[in-house]
This record gives sequence, structure tokens and C-alpha cells, in this order.
Amino acid sequence: MDKEKKKRSHLVRGVLVALSLVTAWHIFASFLWIAPSSPLREIPTQKVLSSYMIPFFGQSWSVFAPEPINGSYTLKVRAVVDDGSGPVETEWVDATAVEYSMIQNNLFPPRAGIQAGEVASQHKAEFDGLTADHQVIAGLNYFEGDWEARLEEKMSSYGDAALVEEYMVTEHMATAYATQVARAVWGEDVQRVQYEISRQNVIPFADHHDPEAQQPPVQIIATGWRGLIVNPGQSDEAFADVFLRVYEGMQ
Repeated sequence: MDKEKKKRSHLVRGVLVALSLVTAWHIFASFLWIAPSSPLREIPTQKVLSSYMIPFFGQSWSVFAPEPINGSYTLKVRAVVDDGSGPVETEWVDATAVEYSMIQNNLFPPRAGIQAGEVASQHKAEFDGLTADHQVIAGLNYFEGDWEARLEEKMSSYGDAALVEEYMVTEHMATAYATQVARAVWGEDVQRVQYEISRQNVIPFADHHDPEAQQPPVQIIATGWRGLIVNPGQSDEAFADVFLRVYEGMQ
């Protein structure tokens, strides 16, 4: 009699089996996502794995050897704004500091707290891959009309078009992000933006016992002024709701 009462129905068994399979898949996918590259990662294929992990479950464990995080990025934004009397240049706003404040001492950090850092990291990686001539051109002002096409054409005239094409992807992303920050802080009268990305490495491990060791100098990428970029589906209002609230709370 007691055994019959404890016997689960087919529906309950089916639900338990389904939940077990989902849990097993999630653990397996998370393991593959943070594991080093290997044929094992191709079992579900990289495309399937990325589609499942991004954007909600993505994570990066870079705190252990052989490649722990050894530096920090900063992304600052300023703008030219029409205040009614003419164009006015604003002060710099440290977007990374604003976003990092959302995840510091927070047990449930939002992904909105790492956007500026990721933009800065990807942009610097592509910028460092450019030739010296390309980097000089990236430091010039391009903000009128179809400035992206003119900038890419000018940089490509110095060769290595493939490098330039890859760089322009991060240039577009960084400018679109800077546009959102500028509009959130200074409103709709923003005319053009400029962003500054920098990285500072930590003291090398070999010197960590040296009390006089100094951090390596800050590496700064200075690009010129850029025209505004607003991507399809982008919500300035939703971005401002989060970013501006945090920024004003830091003032």
C-alpha cells in the first residue's frame, strides 16, 4: 500500500527526466565554455555553444595561470554640445568607472557593468594590430557626412586593408557606445563625440616582492573626434535610465 502511494506518475517522471537533462546540458555547456580550446568543444559545435551561452550565461575565468588578467582598461568620453550659444566642448566622463561602480560589492552584478571595459579591450586589441601610419590617421578628426567610409578608405590607402577592416568594426562599436554615453549625460544636443581608451598593466609577478616596484605606464589610445552613430534597435532611453542614474549618484 505504502509503495503504491510513493510511486510517481508518468508525468512527474517525465518532468524530472527533462529537468535532469536540462541541468546536465547546462553544466556541460558551462564547462565547455570556460575550458581551453579542444576538440571536446566541437561536440555541440562552437556555434551552438555560443548561441546558448550568449548573452545570459557567458563568463570568462581569467584569474588563473597561464593567462590571468594583468591590466585594467579605461574608456572616457567627451562631446561637443550646442548649448544655445554655440558648440561647447565638455569634460571627460569615465564610463568604465560609472559601470564598474554597479558591480563592485554587488553579489548579483549586472552585465551592464562590464560593457565599457569590453568595448575598450576589443578596440585596443585591434588598434595595436594596426601599422604606425594607420594609428596616426585614427588620431585625426572624422565626423562629417559618411565619415566611417572616408576613414576606412584613407587608412586602407596605406595598405593592409584586412587589418583596417577589422579595426573599423571596433571603431564603429566604440563610437556607438560613446554616442550613447554622450546622449545620456548631455542630451540630444550632442554634435560629435571623442573617446579615449587606455590600459595599465599590473606590476609584473617577478617584481611583486619589490616594495619600490612601480606600475607600468598607462598606454593611451587617442582617437580623433567622430560623428554620432546610432545602431538599429538601439535604445538611448533605456541606456540613459541605467547609466545616468549611476553617473549622477557618483557626483
